[in-house]
Amino acid sequence: MVLALWVGGLVVVLVAVGLFVFGLRRRLIQRSGGTFDCSLRWDVSEEPDQSGKGWVYGVARYSGDRVDWFRVFSYSPRPRRGLERSAIEVVARRLPEGEEELALLSDSVVLGCLHRGTRLELAMSEDALTGFLAWLEAAPPGQRVNVA
Repeated sequence: MVLALWVGGLVVVLVAVGLFVFGLRRRLIQRSGGTFDCSLRWDVSEEPDQSGKGWVYGVARYSGDRVDWFRVFSYSPRPRRGLERSAIEVVARRLPEGEEELALLSDSVVLGCLHRGTRLELAMSEDALTGFLAWLEAAPPGQRVNVA
């Protein structure tokens, strides 16, 4: 009985520490500012996939001439993906359809992009999309920006 209580207490403490570390990591990512919730689907086909598969929830952070994308459910302090402003080409914009609506945050807009030949989709709120497109268009003189 004592052993069961001890193991149960240890499990509760480990879960609490794990949740605390998730929160601390997100706070550290947001500390420098310029962050927004952004789901990502990497290396997608040209045909829209409405099954909702492949979407990963994350947080994106502006960092100079790049956007760093972090998975929400990860302990890694490093970004999972980095998108350079000069290499992003916006090719489509649409609303989520089918089961995709369940996989994404409510009121998300899906932005189809090309990044160095890789097709990807970003899903974000309308406000975040406005800021993202403004950031893309604010490229320094001489840089090519492709916004559809």
